[in-house]
Amino acid sequence: MSTMTASAPARELPTRWKRFRRSLRANPSMLPTLAAVALFVAMLIYGELAYGRILQLNTMSNLLINNAHLVIIAVGMTFVILTGGIDLSVGAVIALSSVAGVMLANTGVNAWIATAVMILIGTLIGSISGVLIQYFDVQPFIATLAMMFLGRGLASMLSTEPQRLDNDSPIRALGTPIKVIDGPKVNDLVVTIGVLLAVVVVVAAFFALHRTRTGRTVYAIGGSENSAQLMGLPVHRTKMFVYIVSGTLAGVAAVVYTARLGMGQNITGVGWELDAIAATVIGGTLLTGGAGYVLGSVVGAFVLGLMNVLVTRDGTIKPEMVTIITGGILLVFVVLQRAVTARQRE
Repeated sequence: MSTMTASAPARELPTRWKRFRRSLRANPSMLPTLAAVALFVAMLIYGELAYGRILQLNTMSNLLINNAHLVIIAVGMTFVILTGGIDLSVGAVIALSSVAGVMLANTGVNAWIATAVMILIGTLIGSISGVLIQYFDVQPFIATLAMMFLGRGLASMLSTEPQRLDNDSPIRALGTPIKVIDGPKVNDLVVTIGVLLAVVVVVAAFFALHRTRTGRTVYAIGGSENSAQLMGLPVHRTKMFVYIVSGTLAGVAAVVYTARLGMGQNITGVGWELDAIAATVIGGTLLTGGAGYVLGSVVGAFVLGLMNVLVTRDGTIKPEMVTIITGGILLVFVVLQRAVTARQRE
């Protein structure tokens, strides 16, 4: 009897492995996302073995808090890239929104009105990008590049000096640590309202992409826009929607980042659009569109965040190496995507 009980799990393992392989063959686009998860786990294990104190609550808390804004803009970028587009304006949106929001709050405007303005700035810039792309037939790269220059220029016109939030501003409450688990010494699990907002954004985006008609249209446009139109799907409206989502979430990310740092600056967010694209691609979203997962983009954002943690812990790696390492990881995942695309064609 005991022999039968002991051999049952042994028989189940090959069966589960076969099911997994069949699932992977049926949907090879999952491979880059699984590779991103494997990379993140490998980095955690390496960090713990090499430096120690990585698999701790306080380290995980810092990873969540410091990368909440990147998670949010990566989610928005996922919507855009799934349609085969790109959004280069998100970093500039964060700069403009943060400077404008802090200046409004410091002049006595209600903090929540200032916060709403920050988000609406992103919505407006995303809407302009969508109109240029959909109704004026401007390439996404050019349209969002123009919005990037516009946003960065407007932020510089508002102020070239760092604008600091008043210490008693309610906006700072969004960045106030909330202890979830009281661990030994300083090993606590801590979150902020900004982290909780990021979680809400991820859940809402997952539902929208995988459980709604709009989400199915996003994937269909990325697969073949002409086919999506022939099927009678609302292509024009959906392409507008994804750029509005990206811009709006950039505004939300500006609120989260500003609340955490307590300041806004015209140079904030330089290069963050590239970080968001990298996180999305590392997470398994095809640059050509049509395949990808929001949760994969979240993993990609945490891969980039954890890489910064490991470089800081090491202490001997030069900061500029982070960019080189990011480029190397991105190159590997782009090649992996090409291999997956070639297999799907076969």
